[in-house]
Amino acid sequence: MSSSLSSSSSSLAASYLRSLRPVRARAGAVRAVRVPQSQTQTRPFFWSRKAKDNKKSVPPSPPNIDRERLLNRDFPYADAEPAHPAPPTPPTPAPSQVGQLDGKPCKHVSIPIDSVPRVFDTLFLRDSCTCPSCVDPDSKQKLFQTADIPFDLEASCREITHPEKGQCVEITWLNDLPDSSPTHTTVHSYAWLRRALNTEIELRGGVRHDDRVLWDKARITADNKWTSYSSWMNDDKALFASLTHLHRYGLLFLNNVPDSDSSVINIASRIGNLKDTFYGLTWDVKSKPRAENIAYTPHFLGLHMDLLYTSNPPHLQLLHSLRARAPKGESFFSDSFAAAHKLYQTSPALFRTLCTFPVTYHYHHENFHYHYNRPTIELAERSKYSDPTNIAVKRVNWSPPFQGPFEARIGAEEHPALRSYLQAAKAYARLLNAEENLYEYRLKEGECVIFDNRRVLHARRAFDARKGERWLKGAYVDDDVFFSKLRVLQERFEGKWVAEGVVREKVE
Repeated sequence: MSSSLSSSSSSLAASYLRSLRPVRARAGAVRAVRVPQSQTQTRPFFWSRKAKDNKKSVPPSPPNIDRERLLNRDFPYADAEPAHPAPPTPPTPAPSQVGQLDGKPCKHVSIPIDSVPRVFDTLFLRDSCTCPSCVDPDSKQKLFQTADIPFDLEASCREITHPEKGQCVEITWLNDLPDSSPTHTTVHSYAWLRRALNTEIELRGGVRHDDRVLWDKARITADNKWTSYSSWMNDDKALFASLTHLHRYGLLFLNNVPDSDSSVINIASRIGNLKDTFYGLTWDVKSKPRAENIAYTPHFLGLHMDLLYTSNPPHLQLLHSLRARAPKGESFFSDSFAAAHKLYQTSPALFRTLCTFPVTYHYHHENFHYHYNRPTIELAERSKYSDPTNIAVKRVNWSPPFQGPFEARIGAEEHPALRSYLQAAKAYARLLNAEENLYEYRLKEGECVIFDNRRVLHARRAFDARKGERWLKGAYVDDDVFFSKLRVLQERFEGKWVAEGVVREKVE
């Protein structure tokens, strides 16, 4: 545990955190709101972005305090990763070095955003140019490198009305790229500049938008969502509602799925490309002798995640029930994020152990050899300005059937880390497997379940393969593919999209 700040530093830090309140109180402000304890069921351990449509206010600059010590104060995983010295902050340009609208060329320009002057580096404005000579209109890819921009670049700007973008700033360049036309100008709308400014503020300020819902058996039973195969395949609004629910809860069910081993391909393809693994694009979960995977047996299979022995495990797993004629074999699911949150509340030291201790996962057979070490709980990168008690679980790694022998801290010099891990793992397993936290369902023929493989653990009870057939057709989808589709639909239906915990307004 890191040592406490001195009383003077603590007072200064507290004063700075209090200074954010007036910003949050004004209408239309970007507000960084600490989630009350009573709401942790639906807004888990995240800063939440509670902004309205207009985001005009900017948090004040932080006081000159020891930020690293502020972050580490009462932080249960403060030494989860080594601290790195922050890069030196560039000096703020003097007023004489900042150009104004209709003024002389300068390296920085002041542009009024909602009647408040905001200073932009001309390097940023030039690098963001989207004219046809800078960005190919068809591929939307840049036609120059950032490294090509002259260091002594200067610009002057004026306000114009663009026929498509509305009110804009037109920028004329001095010392432009060597191969640029002498008449080259850049046009940025005020809406785009406002979004760029707010995105930078929120990323730097540690404001994290997250609407994922923690659940137990009672909550997911009440909130569970079913979507028909026809709606999923033919209705983009229904698809968007389903993917939004899948992102928030990590669990979604489809019904009326055609009795075809290609149906799971159709379902996954509505999201995007399927993930190809050594199992293939799709795979069959059937009981067979001398199975190379415990899933291909009729035995009980405990809570786990798939492919944690690979460098990028799949984000989504899909399982379509084609035959469900063997007795028993119920599936059950558990929210690992909810369990992590409970562990953090009750045993911060054990939570910290799961964030730091490396667990080995492997798949070692004659023709395949996969191997990877990862901690049980991975946290989102924390901003230097974030609340010292703010935690954000990014993903969980829990797959006991595919664990290999530990490779670190195994007893040399009587290091207690392994036994600390055992204690933490036992506590976490109790939470994951508690009856009140498990959602159990036996898939019927023609039903499909989709779940977040980096959050929701899945398991299966034993079944009697002698009395009937049990056949699931499976597929995987990667995280980039899922979030790409979700953002496309967010832009189309909500006029905004989310990345790195920041909401970006759609700007034409």
